[in-house]
Amino acid sequence: MITRKSLRLRSITMTILVSILVWSATLETCIARRGRHLRHHHSSSSSLSDSLSSKKPKGHENNSHSHKSKPKPKPKMKSPPPKSDAGSPVVSQPPQVQQPPPHVQPPPPSPLPLQPVEDSQQFNVLDFGAKGDGMSDDTQAFEAAWASACKVEASTMVIPPDYIFLVGPISFSGPYCQANIVFQLDGMIVAPTDTKSWGRGLLWWIEFTKLKGITIQGKGVIDGRGTVWWQQDYLTDYPIDDDFKLIVRLNNSVQEHPPMPIRSELNGRMPSIKPTALRFYGSIDVTVTGVTIQNSPQCHLKFDNCVQVLVHDVNVSSPGDSPNTDGIHLQNSKDVMIHTSTLACGDDCISIQTGCSNVYVHNVNCGPGHGISIGSLGKDSSKACVSNITVRDVVMHNTMTGVRIKTWQGGIGSVKGILFSNIQLTEVQLPIVIDQFYCDHSKCMNQTSAVSVEGVTYEKIRGTYTVKPVHFACSDSFPCIDVQLSGIELKPVQLQYHMSDPFCWKTFGELTSTTVPPIDCLQIGKPARNGVHSDHDICL
Repeated sequence: MITRKSLRLRSITMTILVSILVWSATLETCIARRGRHLRHHHSSSSSLSDSLSSKKPKGHENNSHSHKSKPKPKPKMKSPPPKSDAGSPVVSQPPQVQQPPPHVQPPPPSPLPLQPVEDSQQFNVLDFGAKGDGMSDDTQAFEAAWASACKVEASTMVIPPDYIFLVGPISFSGPYCQANIVFQLDGMIVAPTDTKSWGRGLLWWIEFTKLKGITIQGKGVIDGRGTVWWQQDYLTDYPIDDDFKLIVRLNNSVQEHPPMPIRSELNGRMPSIKPTALRFYGSIDVTVTGVTIQNSPQCHLKFDNCVQVLVHDVNVSSPGDSPNTDGIHLQNSKDVMIHTSTLACGDDCISIQTGCSNVYVHNVNCGPGHGISIGSLGKDSSKACVSNITVRDVVMHNTMTGVRIKTWQGGIGSVKGILFSNIQLTEVQLPIVIDQFYCDHSKCMNQTSAVSVEGVTYEKIRGTYTVKPVHFACSDSFPCIDVQLSGIELKPVQLQYHMSDPFCWKTFGELTSTTVPPIDCLQIGKPARNGVHSDHDICL
């Protein structure tokens, strides 16, 4: 039988058990809450630690983390954090991918192929086998260097200083070459003097043809070694300047020829056709600057069928008695400028032929030579057209003529729009010349047709003369018209020549100021009648 005491003990026991259960549940809840707090705290600390470790310089990283050449090893797990008070470990977070330090730039992407650098655009003739000793034939090396330079736009063919290159007849040709090629001439190029190199004769020695944007520059020399050609000329009936007929010595003597010619290296005669030293043909945007061209067998520098030509700071040098050695020869070329150059030769310092227009010459030193000439024009009854020519600020000394226009009888066409201004002369034989009866043969037939001359202005032509100050010989059928003169001051210097007064024939125009000497022979106004060209003969 259960007593009251037994019931009381049972009740106390149940109460104690319930209290233990309640306390135990409360304690477990507290422990769980603390564990969650510890896990959250460690996660934040672990992220901060990873972030800081990722900012360390590469040099401070452990070698086991290198990934430059070895396979990437498994990352080491971080040391477990301290256990909580309840002994529950905190689970570690996955390792973070390391970023490069902010002060280290990432490697650039693979670069695209580079354009050729400057060195790859230069083609030195020495690299193509040239010897430069003045005796070995370097023609093939020059051809090979040009063939490479021709393929590269804005390339440079280099002829280095301190070398002498023997080069035979050569043509640097387009039209398939790239534009804007530079021929950098700082050494010397010399021509061969043996007959074999020239065959039966060539019209040029060095030629640039059908190019766009070609520049010849440098401090080098082109030497045509023309002596073997010039002296040979005196044995043949080579053409002479017809205006020599106007120059008579006081004793009426004839100038003697030079000594007998020096034979060529092979003891043979040179061809009768003489080459021009440097020729440009059919090219656009041509520049020649800095170089010296000397001793050419014939013309030194020629431009034929070229547009946009610039010549400056060029020296031309040949003896005053070297035959037919024009300094600069223009033919069928437009938009030409020549300035700041010194031209000494045996013929015209500058010769302007048919087909030329928009030519501007200034600040040129001319002499010895035959002055600056337009023509000769209309030879063999040909058509000649020359217009818009300006020659100014020029110094001439010891030249045969000063500024001259010369045409043949029988020609057709016209010369018009010509200005000669501020020309300073010293001991020039014939300072101002228009000659429509030009003939470089021993005899020429009289013909009625002529290249007409109109619109020619002479201003500020000053200095000294030794034969005749003005010589105007115009056609009976096509008189010279609109010839203007002002500021003419020419004083005589008695040397070894007969001296004459100004001469005019069929020349019409105007004197806009007093001249010295007086040019009373100029007819004021216009002619009563003048020849008329057919439409076919008129220059457009």
